[in-house]
Amino acid sequence: MLTLHFYRDLALLVAFLGAFGLLINKRHLLLAVVSVERRFFGLNLFLVVLTIFLDDQLGALFALFVLTLAAAESALALGLLRAFFRLYGDILLKEDL
Repeated sequence: MLTLHFYRDLALLVAFLGAFGLLINKRHLLLAVVSVERRFFGLNLFLVVLTIFLDDQLGALFALFVLTLAAAESALALGLLRAFFRLYGDILLKEDL
């Protein structure tokens, strides 16, 4: 049987993969948005698992709040990406060397 520690570690791994994706990604804006969404998913996974193990609905309420925040962030980021694409014709950032 899987325990709380397994799911906690899985949620932390997903969140750290999102942070790692933000650190190594320097040119592609869409991958940066996906990395931020991966961090939100790791947080939601942890909150839902904590809700199940503690038998408390407060974690699910926070997970819904984080989900709403992630949806708003995605809509804003995709709108900015669209404007960036219209302005420059590409979503890759140019490196200043």
